[in-house]
Parts: sequence; C-alpha cells; structure tokens
Amino acid sequence: MRDDPPRSSARITLDVLDRLSEIAAEDREDRFRRRPRWAPYGDRVLCVALCQGAALHHVDGRNGVKDLDVWTFFAEAEVGPFPWRWRTERIFDSPPFEGRYVDLLGRSLPEPLGVDPAEVIRRYLERGASPSARALAQKAVVLLDPLPFRGQLAWPPGG
Repeated sequence: MRDDPPRSSARITLDVLDRLSEIAAEDREDRFRRRPRWAPYGDRVLCVALCQGAALHHVDGRNGVKDLDVWTFFAEAEVGPFPWRWRTERIFDSPPFEGRYVDLLGRSLPEPLGVDPAEVIRRYLERGASPSARALAQKAVVLLDPLPFRGQLAWPPGG
C-alpha cells in the first residue's frame, strides 16, 4: 500500500492537463513496447480522460486531489479486450502536483474510431456494466485527448 499525501487544493490548470496527456502517451508507448501483443491498441485510442476525485476537483475546486486517475479508452481490437487489470503508476513531475501518483488504466469499448469522445464516455458510464463504470460514474470525467476536447467535461452530463 502506498502513502498518499493529504489532498491538495491546488487548481488543475491547462498545463496540468497537458502534462497528464503526455504521461498517458508515454505510458502507452512503454506498455506496448514491453507487451507487443497489445500494440494494436496503440492506434485505437478513442479518448483519454482524467477521472474520479481529481476530475471532480477540476470541476468544483472543492474536492481536493489525492492522486490523478487517467483512463485511456480504446476501440476494441481483434487481439481481444484490453486487459482490465493492467494498471500502471507514474509520479507527476511538476508543480503543483509534483510527487503525486498518476494511476493509468485502460478499457476497450465496443465503439468505432472517430466517435465523439464525450458520447463514448456517456454511453460507457450510463450502461454501468462493470464495477469500474459504476465507480467512475460517481464522480466526474474530464477529457484530455483528443486535443480539441482537452478540458471538456464529459461526465456528468450537463454538469
């Protein structure tokens, strides 16, 4: 078990979102280099999102940030479902969240490439077909990628 520092009330700025996007891209590159079987997912990114408490903090400024949960959602590939237990950690490397954990997770979804990323998130969370989807739906989801959507609130709808 890791020791997380107390929640930070620092604002999540565009610079923070930019760095989280970079960390997620670096993580995907590293994952697929280490496990080539899953490399087909490298070209199947639907969207990348900041989720859970940090996303809620980005929205309300009150929740505080314990860690930064970043999810990559992929269009299903023929190699099989993206391994749902394949979680990695990085350390955020710049202020104001320097030293905080970035938890990186992924899911493959039955969605075509090129669909609206906010709609992908909404469909996944509204279906609530997995414990992960139900847990994510309890807080907020803020898009990191694709770049034109960076900072857009994808969940809750109308939030």
